[in-house]
Parts: sequence; structure tokens; C-alpha cells
Amino acid sequence: MNFTQYDRIGERVYRKKLENGLELRIVPRPDYVRKYAFFATRYGGMDTRFQLNGQWLDTPPGIAHYLEHKMFDTPDGNALQDLAKNGAEPNAFTSNALTGYYFDSTRHFEENLRILLSFVSVPYFTKESVDKEQGIIAQEIRMIEDNPDWQIYHRMVQAMYARNTGRTAIAGTVESIREITADTLYRCHEAFYTPSNMILSVVGDVDPERVEEIAVEILPAIGGPVIPRDYGQEPPEVAAHELRRTMEVATPQFLTGFKCRPAEHGEAWFRQAIVGELASDLLLGESSPLYLRLYDSGLINSSFGGDYELLPGYACFYAGGDSRDARAVTDAILQEAAKIGGGQLDHALYQRVRRTIYGSYVRSFNSFETIAVSMTEGCFYGYDPFRFPEMFESITPEDVCAFLRENVTAENCVLSEIVPGDAGTEETPCAGV
Repeated sequence: MNFTQYDRIGERVYRKKLENGLELRIVPRPDYVRKYAFFATRYGGMDTRFQLNGQWLDTPPGIAHYLEHKMFDTPDGNALQDLAKNGAEPNAFTSNALTGYYFDSTRHFEENLRILLSFVSVPYFTKESVDKEQGIIAQEIRMIEDNPDWQIYHRMVQAMYARNTGRTAIAGTVESIREITADTLYRCHEAFYTPSNMILSVVGDVDPERVEEIAVEILPAIGGPVIPRDYGQEPPEVAAHELRRTMEVATPQFLTGFKCRPAEHGEAWFRQAIVGELASDLLLGESSPLYLRLYDSGLINSSFGGDYELLPGYACFYAGGDSRDARAVTDAILQEAAKIGGGQLDHALYQRVRRTIYGSYVRSFNSFETIAVSMTEGCFYGYDPFRFPEMFESITPEDVCAFLRENVTAENCVLSEIVPGDAGTEETPCAGV
């Protein structure tokens, strides 16, 4: 097994692609008692349309999340309980573009790894268990839909994107999950839970060769075909500029989002993610002039913040929180972005932001979970997260100014608001920003 030494961040990473297509990523941490394994498939909430055995399939929204729930079922019981009895702390999650299963343990690592690889690679569903799960997930969906933070974010994305499947709720809807059957789950597992579509990332005091031996022993010898996916042909313009909904909230809340140019696969993806984070902190961070002006004027409070997100064919930059005048905040964001994008950059602030982000990223490698997820996303999107120092140094102030100039514009802007009122009142399309 080959390894790469990253002297600038003090890491050694072992990599190997097995004959069945599985990617292995292992970061040994000698003298640590804790061990962490993360087994992930490049399959998430947005993968609702794909081709299997030459046939295009349309599957119900929420099926990737539903499948995650059911994967813990085994003929002998439940894999979560088996891992917990064996001293591990297991869990799983589904995002837009991946599903991950993991455990943390200080003992019986090899036995726990065998359990993890076994239950994820060998599905076991019955009609009765699938039907029973519908009620559990439906309750979860209703709880999510009652959350104003989720509603405001989900509506922002739906205003921004008309066709890209990133606009789909990861858990689906109460109506969509009724369409899910055991047969549909088996077909989705057949398509995406194959070694060639997966990665095993391990961090801790482990022997890389032993991890490889266990993976070869447990997993199928044949990796499976590449599965074409259709994320939707998305037009450049936003679907709607403003959406408003009433809910039982104490104060108005908002998110202002900007539909950005999607990233290309590979190093360009990593670079764009870093540039977007720099732009977010520079424009919206707590030490930025815009934040201080808005806070002093009472237009925002400590709930205000922003972020930048990337998915296949999808990218968005957004900010929000509580505000009595979301339009005024949106106008201020647009004006400040145009100012910075036009070249009026506070270079002292830019250097402070750079140092903060660099230090935060390097410190994140103290987290086993962050290392594993970063390796997974890097593998799926074609970049090396351990080359962060070199990539970071290649980014210039003009790169950040250009990002704001090209993406944070009125044409790309959507405003999603939640205002006090009767719960369940339908959202209202409003005039453009």
C-alpha cells in the first residue's frame, strides 16, 4: 500500500484502490487509543434519477435517507446494537450527495470493522419492516417541516433552483416515502452500494495492511458498474426572487441566497470551495464592516451568519438570521459585495480572514471525524484535501473579489422569509429583489 507524507500538516496518508474498485484511505495515529472508521457511498438525497442495467429509473425523493435507516437491519437483529454491545459508538447520516456509516471505538476494532462492512454491503429488508419504517420517517419529516430554520433554508434553495435535484429535501416528503418499497430499496442498493462507488476511511492506531485484508475478506470481489446520474438541466437564472411564508415565530427570519456558478470536478472544486469560504468571511464575518454596520443599526443580531455550499451542478452563497427588514439587509449585502468586487478591498481585513481560515483548517485535522469526511469528499470530487496549504497559497485577493463580483448580484439573488402569523399559511411569491 502506497503512502504520501504531508510534512506541512504532519500527516501520513495511505491510499489504495482495491481490485473491486473500493478506495481505501488510512491515516495512522500511533499512540492514540481511539479508532474511527467511515464507510461511505457516493449516493445521497439528490440521486433520485439514475441508470441501472441500461434503464433510467426515477425514484421517490427521500429514498437514500430511507435506505440508510433500513441498512442496519440484519437477519439476526440490528447492527447498531451489535456494534454498541461490542464497545463501539456507531451512527450514520445521509446528505445531498453521500451516505456514510461510521463507528468510534477503543477496543475490538477489527471485529467492529467486519460488522460495519458486512451490514452495509449485504442488505436485508422485508415488506413488513419497510412499511413499519414509513411511520417513523414520516414523523421525522413532520418534525423537520415544523422547524422554521429548515423551512427558510429549503424555500431558499427551491427559489434558487428549478430543476437541479439538490433542491429536493433529503428526507423526502410524507407523500413521497409512501412510494418506497423493499424492491425499490434493493435496486438502489444494487446501483450505489457497490465497492466501486464507495470509500473506506480509517483514522487511528491501525495497521493499514490489516484494514486492507479485512476489506478484501468481507466485501464483494466485483465492484459494480459506473452508474450514470441525472441531476436535472438547470437554467442559469433563479426560479423565483422572493418567497415568504408565515409561521408561529416570535420574530421575522430570512435567508438571502445567491445562485453561483457550479464547480468543476477535481482540484477546481477544492479551490472554489476555499474561495467561497474566504468570500463569505470577508463579506459577512463578525469582524467585517458590513456586519458591524448592520449590527449597530439594529438590522441584524448575533443570529446573523453566512456560508457557501457546493454540490454536483449546484453552488450557493447565502446569509441570514433574524431581522425586522430583510430587504434592507439584502440591499446592503449587494452593495458591499459590489464594492469589494469592484476592487475596494480592505487588505488588512483580508489577511486576518486568511490567517483565521488557515488556522481553523489545520486545527480541524485534530478531529478524526473531519479527517475521514474530508478524505471521503476529496475522493468523490477528485481532489486531495491534504494539499490545502498549497491550494490556499495559490488563491489571490483578486480571486475572492472576482467571486463576489460574478456571483453576488441582484440577478442571482433570492430572498426567503419567515414572518410571524398563522402556521401553515402558504408561501407568497413576491416581486424581484
